[in-house]
Amino acid sequence: MTRDLKIVSASMLTWGIGEGMFYIFQPLYIQQLGADPILIGVILGINGLVMSLSQIPSGYLADRIGRRPLMWFSWLSGLVATWIMALSPSLGGFVAGLLLYGVTSSVLAPLNTYVQGARGKWSVGRAVSFVSATYNVGGVMGPILGGVIAETFNLRTVYYAAGVLFAVSTLIIFFIKKQPIEDMTILEGDGHLLRNRRFISLLAVISLVMLAVTLPQPLTANFLQNQRALPLGQIGRLGSLGALGSVLMMLVFGNLPAGVAMLFGQAGMVLFVLLIWHGGSFGWYGLGYLFLGGYRLCRAMTLALIQPVVREREVGLAFGMVETLSAMAFMIAPILAGFLYDWRPVSIYPVSLIVLIPAILLSFRYLDLRRRGQPFTKV
Repeated sequence: MTRDLKIVSASMLTWGIGEGMFYIFQPLYIQQLGADPILIGVILGINGLVMSLSQIPSGYLADRIGRRPLMWFSWLSGLVATWIMALSPSLGGFVAGLLLYGVTSSVLAPLNTYVQGARGKWSVGRAVSFVSATYNVGGVMGPILGGVIAETFNLRTVYYAAGVLFAVSTLIIFFIKKQPIEDMTILEGDGHLLRNRRFISLLAVISLVMLAVTLPQPLTANFLQNQRALPLGQIGRLGSLGALGSVLMMLVFGNLPAGVAMLFGQAGMVLFVLLIWHGGSFGWYGLGYLFLGGYRLCRAMTLALIQPVVREREVGLAFGMVETLSAMAFMIAPILAGFLYDWRPVSIYPVSLIVLIPAILLSFRYLDLRRRGQPFTKV
């Protein structure tokens, strides 16, 4: 493993602990601040919109001014946003911090572009999945700590603790080295990224897959607390199991051909939906959350699918477009989940299956199940 990959992984590990402390409790805290299920879905949906709008510009700039400055900006803005959420006693102030935190998701395209540039002899899929796995190792510890803090003090205190950890993570990321900027000269005969038919067809499949694997997630914590009467401590432990599942799925399936790994990820989400829907105890819910790792696996593999079919000078922009689709799923899914929850809370899960099944079938039809991330040769 290269030096810079170790530094990025250490920073992501620390960030994963901090984000894991509050992420699973976020819908519950918004509810505590006075929002109903529809408003919760709208708030999370607007946050998804902010996330989606930042991805393509971030990827474009990563190709032109470099990846490191954008990574530093995202880490710093995430640190500031978390302290705004921690210090805000009202819903309005908290939402302002949450939306700024959504802007930090713009780091994904520069981060993953940086990782593929710093991967050394590793494949893109292995490097991206490893970094994601280190983040999720932190996510195993974070929800447990967050649950303990929330039950001992309150949910607001969780954000204070996360802010301290984010400061440490930001300090670590400042030690990464600068990467060279690719030559952006357009040669005669070069086609624009949007004329790359293979790339566009993959984007269409990815958009459906990401919506399918995102839909059952946003209000599951509310469902488990309000309909299944789980205490905050148990919900925190479920979040840790979800992160552990992400680590296991990344390490087990991360080096498979990207199309195959994505199918395993979607299958994991089917099991998550079924176990949350029909499970009647903490043990079944815990098993379901282990399969939630399928979401992270799918998200990492989208990048491994895309990288081989685009030119090196367009990788940042391509990754930005892919992350835009993931963020758009995060915009649409909470709003849809909010309306479903308000109508009938349990309806989220059968509807999720209705979306997941055609996504899996489409993946069988259009994804190259043999591709292992070989570099671009021809568009």
